[in-house]
Amino acid sequence: MSLPDSSSVADQLAAFEQELATSRTPREAQAVRDRFLGRKNSVVASWMQLIAAAPPEQKKLIGRFANELKQQIETRWTTWQEAANANARPAGAVDVTLPGRVPPLGRRHPLTVVRDRMEAIFTRMGFAIVEGPEVEDEWHCFDALNMPAEHPARDMQDTLYLATPVRGESGDPADVRTMLRTHTSSIQIRYMQAHQPPIRIVAPGRVYRRDDLDLTHTPMFTQMEGLVVAEGISLADLKGTLLAFARDMFSEKSRVRFRPSFFPYTEPSAEIDISCWQCDGAGCQMCKRTGWIEIGGCGMVHPAVFEAVGYDAERYTGFAWGLGVERIAILRHQVSDIRLFFENDLRFLEQFPY
Repeated sequence: MSLPDSSSVADQLAAFEQELATSRTPREAQAVRDRFLGRKNSVVASWMQLIAAAPPEQKKLIGRFANELKQQIETRWTTWQEAANANARPAGAVDVTLPGRVPPLGRRHPLTVVRDRMEAIFTRMGFAIVEGPEVEDEWHCFDALNMPAEHPARDMQDTLYLATPVRGESGDPADVRTMLRTHTSSIQIRYMQAHQPPIRIVAPGRVYRRDDLDLTHTPMFTQMEGLVVAEGISLADLKGTLLAFARDMFSEKSRVRFRPSFFPYTEPSAEIDISCWQCDGAGCQMCKRTGWIEIGGCGMVHPAVFEAVGYDAERYTGFAWGLGVERIAILRHQVSDIRLFFENDLRFLEQFPY
């Protein structure tokens, strides 16, 4: 590097100002400043290195020009920073020239969508939506449904009792034990106590059972039970109703079959199977090569249930069914693990376009 002089100072200062003016971001401006004023490999540092090797009569001259260049660049840099800070947007300010940001939109939970769809289907058939308390007494949950205390059908459900009972008719708080309802059939009992036939209702809601949490079971799930009571109701009416539901929910080609079963509150009773809509009954992985998929239970209302609510069992007949909302959602969306519906994992929930 040649010996610096006043013209060298002016040239370097002009070069600094030019590069600083063309900087588009604070980071680029800082890079320009470091290239001229940095401690290593900068313009000013290079002039300082000349002092050590320069003859004694030139050391003072080189030092004076180096300090002059350093001071002027620092002055220009301070001026540039003050101007940049003055023109900067205040914290929290919005640049209205930028394109708008689309806010993330929430989605309805797949179980909510399936329940709403089920309610819509039955509402179109003329059913009313009825809800009831989740904390029930033994009479509405078991006794009125033909399941007295000694009945073996209570063994799997007679578990989730609460510590504080409700006051019974005699006024004794220990008269009536309370529990988390194990099915929404208790809503049907309450509705029949308050209304006379004809009745056509569906009762959706959460129910609770002492089940282990695994791929297909959870201690809390959502059930939708249906009830029809009138004169001349037959098993054919039940099958036609469930067939219409299956074709609306799954496929227009769906078929329904009943397999004999047992429920204390219906007689005769049956398990509900629908033909697999993936293979149309031919057999595939979804239906485990059987061509049929179970979706719930049903049957004709037992005369003992009518007697419990004061209906004339000789005059009226009726049918009832129970469907699990989670079960319908699992089949409809081919979900392999029921726990995914309750873990709030957005990676799972955002797959559903609702």
